[in-house]
Amino acid sequence: MSKSLHARRLNMQAFAQEGVPLIETTLLQNMERLAQEAKALAPDSTVNWEARAELRPGSGADDDVWLHLVAKTAVPLTCQRCMGTVATPLEVDQWYRFVATEDIAMAEDDESEEDLLVMEPHFDLLTVLEDELLMALPLVPMHDECPVAPVLQVGEEALAAQAAEAGEKPNPFAVLAQLKK
Repeated sequence: MSKSLHARRLNMQAFAQEGVPLIETTLLQNMERLAQEAKALAPDSTVNWEARAELRPGSGADDDVWLHLVAKTAVPLTCQRCMGTVATPLEVDQWYRFVATEDIAMAEDDESEEDLLVMEPHFDLLTVLEDELLMALPLVPMHDECPVAPVLQVGEEALAAQAAEAGEKPNPFAVLAQLKK
């Protein structure tokens, strides 16, 4: 592999011309934004990924550079039902086409099915990978079946249950008193 093929400073034109895929494993802890979303991240948690670039005939005189990015990992997140840790599998399988400028990307974005990226002299592939993994995170992570039954009584409901047992009407300020303790 040539020296121009470094995932943080990738020359996309050279990468596409060489035609050799990048197949790597990256530690999740090295992806700071994704690691912030994780709960109790193991030191050996990884993302397995592969990037392939190719040249395809374009509308202009030069060929277009295309990138195919595939990644798999599992991120420990907080289950929103039981508040325990749930290993959430994430997968990325995305094609990108590179264009010369941001203006071209904005003009062609609505009509193109693929994602458009602007060609840069030193393209940061790991940042794009991390962005894709962040977008793949579920809005509400949950176990299919929680290993521990979630506790459903909170604040007012707990006080109302206590008051019902005592046969009296619940005091709305009792909740605030409980919070103060």
